[in-house]
Amino acid sequence: MKPSDPSADACSTSLGLLFRQLRDAMWARMERELATAGHELTFSQYITLKKLAGGCTAGVTDLARAADLNPGAMTRLLDRLEARGLLARVADPNDRRALHIHLTDAGRDMWHDVDQCGARVRERAFHGMDEATRAQLTGLLEQARDNLLSPD
Repeated sequence: MKPSDPSADACSTSLGLLFRQLRDAMWARMERELATAGHELTFSQYITLKKLAGGCTAGVTDLARAADLNPGAMTRLLDRLEARGLLARVADPNDRRALHIHLTDAGRDMWHDVDQCGARVRERAFHGMDEATRAQLTGLLEQARDNLLSPD
Protein backbone atom coordinates (compact mmCIF):
# COMPACT_ATOMS: atom_id res chain seq x y z
CA MET A 1 0.00 0.00 0.00
CA LYS A 2 1.14 3.51 -0.77
CA PRO A 3 1.19 6.04 2.10
CA SER A 4 -1.44 8.07 0.21
CA ASP A 5 -3.80 5.07 0.13
CA PRO A 6 -6.63 5.88 2.62
CA SER A 7 -6.73 2.32 3.94
CA ALA A 8 -3.04 2.51 4.87
CA ASP A 9 -3.73 5.27 7.38
CA ALA A 10 -7.09 4.04 8.67
CA CYS A 11 -5.73 3.16 12.11
CA SER A 12 -3.46 6.17 12.52
CA THR A 13 -6.14 8.68 11.54
CA SER A 14 -8.97 7.36 13.70
CA LEU A 15 -10.28 10.41 15.55
CA GLY A 16 -10.47 8.61 18.89
CA LEU A 17 -6.98 7.20 18.50
CA LEU A 18 -5.62 10.58 17.46
CA PHE A 19 -7.15 12.23 20.54
CA ARG A 20 -5.66 9.50 22.74
CA GLN A 21 -2.22 9.89 21.14
CA LEU A 22 -2.40 13.66 21.61
CA ARG A 23 -3.39 13.28 25.26
CA ASP A 24 -0.65 10.73 25.92
CA ALA A 25 1.96 12.88 24.16
CA MET A 26 0.92 15.96 26.17
CA TRP A 27 1.07 14.02 29.44
CA ALA A 28 4.49 12.55 28.65
CA ARG A 29 5.89 15.91 27.51
CA MET A 30 4.52 17.62 30.62
CA GLU A 31 5.99 15.05 32.98
CA ARG A 32 9.41 15.43 31.26
CA GLU A 33 9.14 19.22 31.47
CA LEU A 34 8.25 19.07 35.17
CA ALA A 35 11.14 16.69 35.88
CA THR A 36 13.58 18.90 33.97
CA ALA A 37 12.44 21.88 36.05
CA GLY A 38 13.07 19.87 39.24
CA HIS A 39 9.43 19.30 40.19
CA GLU A 40 8.46 15.83 41.33
CA LEU A 41 4.89 15.97 40.04
CA THR A 42 2.85 13.62 37.92
CA PHE A 43 0.55 14.99 35.24
CA SER A 44 -2.45 14.22 37.49
CA GLN A 45 -0.86 16.25 40.29
CA TYR A 46 -0.21 19.07 37.82
CA ILE A 47 -3.87 19.07 36.72
CA THR A 48 -4.98 19.13 40.37
CA LEU A 49 -2.73 22.09 41.19
CA LYS A 50 -3.90 23.87 38.03
CA LYS A 51 -7.56 23.47 38.96
CA LEU A 52 -6.92 24.71 42.50
CA ALA A 53 -4.70 27.58 41.30
CA GLY A 54 -7.63 28.87 39.30
CA GLY A 55 -9.34 29.69 42.57
CA CYS A 56 -11.86 26.90 42.29
CA THR A 57 -13.19 25.24 45.41
CA ALA A 58 -13.80 21.87 43.78
CA GLY A 59 -14.39 18.80 45.84
CA VAL A 60 -12.63 15.48 45.52
CA THR A 61 -15.04 14.21 42.86
CA ASP A 62 -14.57 17.28 40.63
CA LEU A 63 -10.79 17.13 41.01
CA ALA A 64 -10.81 13.39 40.27
CA ARG A 65 -12.82 13.96 37.10
CA ALA A 66 -10.43 16.71 35.94
CA ALA A 67 -7.39 14.48 36.53
CA ASP A 68 -9.04 11.35 35.08
CA LEU A 69 -8.82 9.48 38.40
CA ASN A 70 -11.35 7.74 40.60
CA PRO A 71 -12.19 9.51 43.91
CA GLY A 72 -10.14 7.03 45.96
CA ALA A 73 -7.04 7.64 43.85
CA MET A 74 -7.64 11.40 44.06
CA THR A 75 -7.82 11.20 47.85
CA ARG A 76 -4.41 9.47 47.88
CA LEU A 77 -3.03 12.09 45.47
CA LEU A 78 -4.34 14.87 47.75
CA ASP A 79 -2.72 13.11 50.73
CA ARG A 80 0.66 13.25 48.94
CA LEU A 81 0.28 16.92 47.95
CA GLU A 82 -0.87 17.83 51.46
CA ALA A 83 2.12 15.98 52.98
CA ARG A 84 4.37 18.14 50.79
CA GLY A 85 2.66 21.27 52.13
CA LEU A 86 1.19 22.23 48.75
CA LEU A 87 -2.49 22.15 49.69
CA ALA A 88 -4.77 22.10 52.69
CA ARG A 89 -8.13 20.46 53.25
CA VAL A 90 -10.47 22.27 55.63
CA ALA A 91 -13.83 20.95 56.79
CA ASP A 92 -16.85 22.89 55.57
CA PRO A 93 -18.48 24.43 58.69
CA ASN A 94 -21.90 24.04 57.06
CA ASP A 95 -21.47 20.43 55.91
CA ARG A 96 -19.27 18.08 57.92
CA ARG A 97 -19.05 15.69 54.95
CA ALA A 98 -17.56 18.34 52.63
CA LEU A 99 -14.03 19.68 52.45
CA HIS A 100 -12.64 22.93 51.11
CA ILE A 101 -9.42 22.13 49.28
CA HIS A 102 -7.07 25.01 48.50
CA LEU A 103 -3.43 25.70 47.72
CA THR A 104 -1.16 26.79 50.52
CA ASP A 105 1.33 29.63 50.06
CA ALA A 106 3.93 26.98 49.15
CA GLY A 107 1.51 25.48 46.63
CA ARG A 108 0.88 28.88 45.02
CA ASP A 109 4.62 29.58 44.90
CA MET A 110 5.25 26.23 43.20
CA TRP A 111 2.33 26.82 40.83
CA HIS A 112 3.93 30.00 39.44
CA ASP A 113 6.92 27.96 38.23
CA VAL A 114 4.93 24.87 37.26
CA ASP A 115 2.57 26.99 35.15
CA GLN A 116 5.57 28.01 33.04
CA CYS A 117 6.22 24.32 32.37
CA GLY A 118 2.67 24.06 31.06
CA ALA A 119 3.16 27.12 28.87
CA ARG A 120 6.27 25.55 27.31
CA VAL A 121 4.38 22.32 26.56
CA ARG A 122 1.47 24.23 25.01
CA GLU A 123 3.91 26.25 22.91
CA ARG A 124 5.54 23.02 21.74
CA ALA A 125 2.16 21.55 20.81
CA PHE A 126 1.31 24.66 18.77
CA HIS A 127 4.76 24.93 17.16
CA GLY A 128 4.52 26.06 13.54
CA MET A 129 0.95 27.35 13.89
CA ASP A 130 0.07 31.03 13.67
CA GLU A 131 -2.38 32.60 16.13
CA ALA A 132 -5.36 32.18 13.79
CA THR A 133 -4.63 28.48 13.33
CA ARG A 134 -4.17 28.00 17.07
CA ALA A 135 -7.50 29.69 17.77
CA GLN A 136 -9.23 27.69 15.05
CA LEU A 137 -7.83 24.38 16.31
CA THR A 138 -8.82 25.18 19.89
CA GLY A 139 -12.31 26.17 18.78
CA LEU A 140 -12.76 23.01 16.74
CA LEU A 141 -11.61 20.80 19.61
CA GLU A 142 -13.96 22.60 22.01
CA GLN A 143 -16.82 22.12 19.55
CA ALA A 144 -16.07 18.39 19.18
CA ARG A 145 -15.94 18.03 22.98
CA ASP A 146 -19.21 19.92 23.43
CA ASN A 147 -20.89 17.87 20.69
CA LEU A 148 -19.96 14.66 22.47
CA LEU A 149 -21.00 15.95 25.90
CA SER A 150 -24.39 17.27 24.82
CA PRO A 151 -27.42 15.09 25.52
CA ASP A 152 -28.89 13.30 22.54
